[in-house]
Amino acid sequence: MPDDPLDDFTRGEFTHEGKTRAVHRKGDGPAVIVIAEIPGITPAVADFARRVADRGFTAVMPHLFGEPGADHTAGRILSTISWACVSREFATFATRATSPVTGWLRALARDLHAELGGPGVGAVGMCLTGGFALAMMVDEAVMAPVLSQPSLPFPVGRRHRRDLGISDADLEVVKRRASEGVDVVGLRFTCDRAVPAERFERLRHELGDHFIGVEIDSSPGNEHDIPKGAHSVLTEHLVDEPGHPTRQALDQVLDFFEERLLRG
Repeated sequence: MPDDPLDDFTRGEFTHEGKTRAVHRKGDGPAVIVIAEIPGITPAVADFARRVADRGFTAVMPHLFGEPGADHTAGRILSTISWACVSREFATFATRATSPVTGWLRALARDLHAELGGPGVGAVGMCLTGGFALAMMVDEAVMAPVLSQPSLPFPVGRRHRRDLGISDADLEVVKRRASEGVDVVGLRFTCDRAVPAERFERLRHELGDHFIGVEIDSSPGNEHDIPKGAHSVLTEHLVDEPGHPTRQALDQVLDFFEERLLRG
């Protein structure tokens, strides 16, 4: 049998409203929920979670889709996208709608906060799940939300390009919490067609100075030779070298968690 790429994580389960999912954990301290991108908990996503744990947190990876520990491949990406498009738990095309799965994630955040303490819980969503961290902010337990390349709803038209993937009612709660001091971090590559600039402009309009937008130049001829098709800031397209903008973005996210959850 091949080695388990997640063997340094503890596997458990969490149930909310009759829905049970596997949860992988590593570390000690306040919780940071790492919500995997397409196609699932890949080795790169697990490596990011390890970095979170190394900074003094309990990194928690819920299994929402895909095969935990499997490699990031084109076939798995297409399969996961196809599944998400028909899943009732993911609002892939609907505007002004919160994906139902975020209700389960909010419950997980509350449970982890009650167990592990601290001022609150961190959450980072990626790609398909990028906006989930914003929707989770509706719950008072979530104190450090990070939106890495938030891609829902898929930007098929002007309305979709500006949409934030949450309902109007949830947006009002998010705006209130931001006004009370809960900042939101967002990450994207400038030429990423899955995460249009209009989405970050909308976040700035709605949240003002409480939205911290990190936009990494991926235009042709950019200084760091970042490909135009770059998408995954914290994982697949991370260049782990001091001074590289993706490494700077990673460090900024980890510092954000420290500031809000360890020093707060």
